[in-house]
Amino acid sequence: MRPDRPGEARAADLRARLRHVYWIGGGSGAGKSTVARRLADRHGLRLYATDDVMPDHAARSTPGKCPHLHAFMAMDMDERWVNRSPETMLETFHWFRGEGFGLIVEDLLRLPAGPPVVAEGFRLLPHLVKPLLATPDRAVWLIPSPGFRREAFRSRGSLWQIAGRTGDPDRALRNLLERDRMFTERLAGEALGLGLPVIEVDGTMTEDDLTDRVSAAFGL
Repeated sequence: MRPDRPGEARAADLRARLRHVYWIGGGSGAGKSTVARRLADRHGLRLYATDDVMPDHAARSTPGKCPHLHAFMAMDMDERWVNRSPETMLETFHWFRGEGFGLIVEDLLRLPAGPPVVAEGFRLLPHLVKPLLATPDRAVWLIPSPGFRREAFRSRGSLWQIAGRTGDPDRALRNLLERDRMFTERLAGEALGLGLPVIEVDGTMTEDDLTDRVSAAFGL
C-alpha cells in the first residue's frame, strides 16, 4: 500500500536510499569508533565518523535550524562548562538535541551506494535513526557501564583538555562527567523503549569481543 502522507513517502524513500548504512550509536567512551574502524577493515565497509564532521556541520548550520548550537558557539569556556548546571548543559547541548542530524543524513545520501557504510557517533540518537532503518538489525547502541566510562575518559584525557581551558577545571570536569552520565542513561532508556538493540559495555569484554558482538548483531 502506498503511503498516504508526504512525510510517510519521504521516510520510505530515505529508508530505501540508506538501506546500505549500519548505525552505531551510544554513550561516550563505549568504543564506538574502535568497533566501527574494525568492522570497516574486516568487512570492507566505508567509515563515516560523525565526530569528524562536527566542525563542518557547525559551519554549514544556521541559527534558525540550530539555535542551541549557535548559542553554544557564542559562549566562552566558563559559560559552557563551569557556570551552568549539568542538567542545563544536558538539556541545551545542541548535538544531544539532534541539531545537525539532517546534515548527517545529507552526507550519507551523497555517498555512493557501495560499499556499505558504517556510521558511528553519539549524535546518532535512537529516535532519529529508527525512522531511517529498513530493518532493525542495521543499528545498535553501545552503553558503557559507569566504571568502564570513567576509565575510558581517564585514559583518553579529552574531558581534561576541555576542563583545563576553563577558569575552574575541577568544577568543569565534574559538570562534564555528570552531564555525560545523564546522557548515557537517557540514551539507553530511549533505545530500549523504542525496541532497538543495545549492548552494554563493561570491563569484561575485549575490543575483539565487542566487535564480534556488533558484527553478529548486524548479521555480518
